[in-house]
Amino acid sequence: MHDKKLALEILLQIETAAQKVVQRFEVIDSPDDFTDIAAGMEKMDAICMMLIVIGESLKNLDKISGQKLLSRYPDVDWKKAKGMRDIITHHYADIHAETVFFTCERKIPVELPRIPLCSLH
Repeated sequence: MHDKKLALEILLQIETAAQKVVQRFEVIDSPDDFTDIAAGMEKMDAICMMLIVIGESLKNLDKISGQKLLSRYPDVDWKKAKGMRDIITHHYADIHAETVFFTCERKIPVELPRIPLCSLH
């Protein structure tokens, strides 16, 4: 069995990072908002950092749970969430504002309520 206290800390880290993404994205109406002005690029940078935190935390959660916790929630595409971290980390210069926009608009708000915090209590 995995360390439930550590797993809960990691899940809370994921939840906090996802909430920051949602908050920072509130002022963004289109992918152009990320690229047209310096403040937009700063928003995208800040959001990407939180996406890295989410992906890295998911990888750590998989490790400590023996890949058993996230697999209980097959309706969430955990692989893509972890993969986003890899892409941002290793290919940041190739990141498209449209991809970050799509993730913020369509993935984070939908997936945030699915973070399996209740499964650890």
